[in-house]
Amino acid sequence: MKQIPKRIHIIGSVGSGKTTLAKQLSLKFDIPFYELDNVVWVRHKSGDIRRTEHEKEECLHTIIQSDSWIVEGVHSEEWVANSFLHADLIIFLDTKYSIRTYRIIMRFLKQKMRLEYANYKPTFQVFLNMFKWNKHFEEVGKPNFFTTYGMYNDKIIIFRNQKCSKNYVNSWHET
Repeated sequence: MKQIPKRIHIIGSVGSGKTTLAKQLSLKFDIPFYELDNVVWVRHKSGDIRRTEHEKEECLHTIIQSDSWIVEGVHSEEWVANSFLHADLIIFLDTKYSIRTYRIIMRFLKQKMRLEYANYKPTFQVFLNMFKWNKHFEEVGKPNFFTTYGMYNDKIIIFRNQKCSKNYVNSWHET
């Protein structure tokens, strides 16, 4: 059995299962998790406000200075580089494109029916943007991630489905 990593960065496209996995790990191992979208945006009922570059970096810096954390998001830009550097484990969710597309549709429908909570207002424009972001991640984000952060190959694990991630997590034990 492997020791539980205390600092985990989960990356993947929209609908890949990042938040679901982060919540599961957080509950199972009592490690706080943070969505990078909530680092980028200050959430307000009247509308979200984008943080400045400096504010984003400071907010993320505060998170990664703690003893344990799970950070999840689609972001792999330079402002998140220290999170990858300080992570004990980087989980790359490489869920099939068709599954992500299905999840985007289901998420939107559930949010519109108020069966699922969203940190953002689930507008039709956001729904359309998710397909655009999903395609961009597939064509640009994924290759850029491995080009930029391939140096951390020894701590990157790629999961292509939920069964793989579940089996891997079940192999961990607490010390």
